[in-house]
Amino acid sequence: MARGTSGRRKQSVADKQAVQKPKEGNPKSMVIRIGAGEVGSSVTQLVQDVRQVMQPDTAVRLKERRANKLRDYTTMAGPLGVTHLLLFSRSESGNTNMRLAKTPHGPTLHFRVEKYSLSKDIMKSVKHYRADANAYNVAPLLVMNNFLTSDADRDKLGEAAPPKHLEKLVTDMFQGLFPPIQPHTTPLHTIKRVLLLNREPPKENDNGTITVSVRHYAITTKITGVPKAIRRLHAAEKLIKSREKKGRGLPNLGKLEDVADYMLDPSAAGYTSASDTEADTDAEVEVTAPVRTKVMSKKERERLKLGEGASKSKASGPRVEKRAVKLVEIGPRLKLRLTKVEEDVAGGKVMWHEFVTKTKEEQKELDVLWEKRNKEKAERRRIQRENIEKKRKERGEKGEDEVDEDEEMEDVDEYDMDDDVWHDEDGEVEEDEDDDE
Repeated sequence: MARGTSGRRKQSVADKQAVQKPKEGNPKSMVIRIGAGEVGSSVTQLVQDVRQVMQPDTAVRLKERRANKLRDYTTMAGPLGVTHLLLFSRSESGNTNMRLAKTPHGPTLHFRVEKYSLSKDIMKSVKHYRADANAYNVAPLLVMNNFLTSDADRDKLGEAAPPKHLEKLVTDMFQGLFPPIQPHTTPLHTIKRVLLLNREPPKENDNGTITVSVRHYAITTKITGVPKAIRRLHAAEKLIKSREKKGRGLPNLGKLEDVADYMLDPSAAGYTSASDTEADTDAEVEVTAPVRTKVMSKKERERLKLGEGASKSKASGPRVEKRAVKLVEIGPRLKLRLTKVEEDVAGGKVMWHEFVTKTKEEQKELDVLWEKRNKEKAERRRIQRENIEKKRKERGEKGEDEVDEDEEMEDVDEYDMDDDVWHDEDGEVEEDEDDDE
């Protein structure tokens, strides 16, 4: 009987080398829902919103299937240059979880999604919602607040204070999601979004865990120091050229005899609310305004060579204008609580756990156990490689065609592919922490 072949794409030798040596450049991510048909519509929409946040270096149109396992994504992470995986799932008790894993060798941070709001809900609650399609062409500006605990707070908390290495690990994992910004080389006008990560102050009953609030904003700027009437005329000019519906944004000058009447009294062209006159801004900054350079004719270039008009060119310098900077929330919102840290990609030795604490003796026993497992795994791989080489020599002697290594060797995988069930260090099945509460 002929050997059956699975429909799953097998990993080639070149792909394996790419996994061991990830591509250099900007970090890339994949936002995945584990258990595509079981997470529900709300979590599915949350995954889509998080993909929008991670743009442009993420798989926005990724479609998961119910039969897909985590191994399918980790196999393709190396060839595609994916450096981070964000895995969303929902347990049997209805709790939403998020795992942040760094490929190819980990670690993995397990978070409980305590609260979240979708982008469509934020859009309904915000007064002036703005969603610019060009804002997602560049990665957002990452702002992290209060991720490191001061020594004074550690003295107050005592044993309840989170470990320093845990705070450093969480900080590095979130910082690695987006490319670093070089202030001297990155054009600031291209950055149109802000991702704010605020770590809530640790408390005595937090078991040393880390709680992070995630907010996503769009950066909007507006010229200040210009009369309201001129700004409304400028906005009306843009509205006329656009295809949007013309509403109350256009000033009504039909009852006025001269445009000067409108400049002196903007309320004469229509109703002006109090909110239009208030300065609804967060900060004002001075920036260099873009200056259009006029193309000189041949006569003007000759005059410039003779020295005529040199005084004008020297006097004209860069024009500085004031702009009001405002942040408009575009969603989604998330509140994440760290529950567990694993050494590998969604598996391996547990480095930290919110609900389980072990003594130093138990930790040494676990280290010995994991070292033994790693040696056994290396030995199995060595035996498999020897068998592959032996079969290749036999085929070469018989004159048969060579078969790819992946068709002869099955990957020995220690990962558990289930959604919310993992194997702990003792080899026993550990249910999701959500069921313990």
